[in-house]
Amino acid sequence: MDRPDTIAYRGKGNIYLNITDRCSCSCTFCLAEFTSEVFGYDLTLHAEPDVEEIERAIELAFLEGQVDEVVFCGLGEPTMRLDDVLAVTEWLRLRRIPSRLVTNGHGELLNPDRDVAAELAAAGLEAATVSLIAADPATYDELCRPMFSKAHRAVIKFARRCVEEGVATTVTAVEQPGVDLADCEALARAMGAEFRARRLVTPPARAETTEGRTGGRIEGEDPRR
Repeated sequence: MDRPDTIAYRGKGNIYLNITDRCSCSCTFCLAEFTSEVFGYDLTLHAEPDVEEIERAIELAFLEGQVDEVVFCGLGEPTMRLDDVLAVTEWLRLRRIPSRLVTNGHGELLNPDRDVAAELAAAGLEAATVSLIAADPATYDELCRPMFSKAHRAVIKFARRCVEEGVATTVTAVEQPGVDLADCEALARAMGAEFRARRLVTPPARAETTEGRTGGRIEGEDPRR
């Protein structure tokens, strides 16, 4: 019998929600290029869980003890399932459980004609971690390979809107060649957001694993979190 998908999992004092493996980027540095394992959990999804399954998984995860927050962060982009994120966020708010979204900032590109930041804030989202990645569009496109044009501009706009809506916002960039972290931090500070540099995680040497794509444990870490 196949092992059930991991929907909610624990790490760093939080519960993380793995609700999709779809994404609007194909980042050159993405963990999913060489592993599906984070904090020792296999995040392979055979099917996306519905809202009831997500809520049930959260309840089961809480049986292991209290956490600081519940975070939407799997190996895909959560706002590809915006309505479900909103429903779960409101469910968490009603239970006074803090929630955070880890996102590539494409929410309004994926959900046109919607004020995604305002909807998230209204549902009760307390914090957002937005992947800016680079301070300029050319470097961003080279590293993130987004499915949308002018995506870098949309990421900045989304992060700014989160700040305006009162969502505690942290903008991140990855420490790698070609990325000017000082300029990224300046952009974040200018919009009123916090800034965090993320370390670049690389795959293990080929000689160290014969397990293929899921072989790299990357020390149980995912720096987005």
